[in-house]
Amino acid sequence: MEDTRGKLLYDDGEHKFIWLGWDEHEEKGLVQTNQYLIIDRGKGVLLDPGGVSVLPRVMAAVSTYISPEDIEILFYTHQDPDVSSGISLWVKNTPAKAYISKLWIRFMPHFGSLDLDRIVPIEDHGGSVSLPSGAKIHFIPAHFLHSTGNFTLFDERSGILFSGDIGAAVFPEGERYVFVEDFDKHLPYMEGFHKRYMASRQACSLWVSLVERYEPKMIAPQHGAIFRGESVKRFLEWFRNLESGVDIIRKIYGVS
Repeated sequence: MEDTRGKLLYDDGEHKFIWLGWDEHEEKGLVQTNQYLIIDRGKGVLLDPGGVSVLPRVMAAVSTYISPEDIEILFYTHQDPDVSSGISLWVKNTPAKAYISKLWIRFMPHFGSLDLDRIVPIEDHGGSVSLPSGAKIHFIPAHFLHSTGNFTLFDERSGILFSGDIGAAVFPEGERYVFVEDFDKHLPYMEGFHKRYMASRQACSLWVSLVERYEPKMIAPQHGAIFRGESVKRFLEWFRNLESGVDIIRKIYGVS
């Protein structure tokens, strides 16, 4: 079993990209999630912090690298509870502003009392934010993959793409691993999820065309394992041509 307490995916001394690990006990009864932390000149960006149930574990992991008082940005790919149901507590316990698609701003108070002045809507076309070093994070549209208002995030300094549910895998119990070392072996853990949760081949292909402009060195999804090296290219080529959602809707409905 790999060390699951967290890993530095990138570190140049003033900029870090960190996978925050997982708790093996979360495997039963919960959707497994990955959380990531970017630290730039001592200030933090927390990516898809997750639901209320994982908040103590994620807060403890974050605190080994940075004070919660130094987290300036919370980034949410979309509105699902495994992504964002802890938002009110993160806003309460950090000074951060939370970035999420403009479609989901009014839904967030359903997760608890929330100061909407701390929520920053991301416009459909995306955008970017400069970090203290001057490096940028870019919000890349990923609409209908699988949420109607969905974004992925590219950290230009590390070259790492946080892809949210794109690239997600569902592991059999006890068989999780951190990095994709064998793409063909990993594919069955992804295929069913992507065919059902992604809207269409057109949506998949458009997202890949946007992402390729940034030439990511790693792809870090919210569920499953991290792609690096050759597996990055293999995943993007597979996803570009994936028939999913409305492409296979008759099969999903069970009609000819």
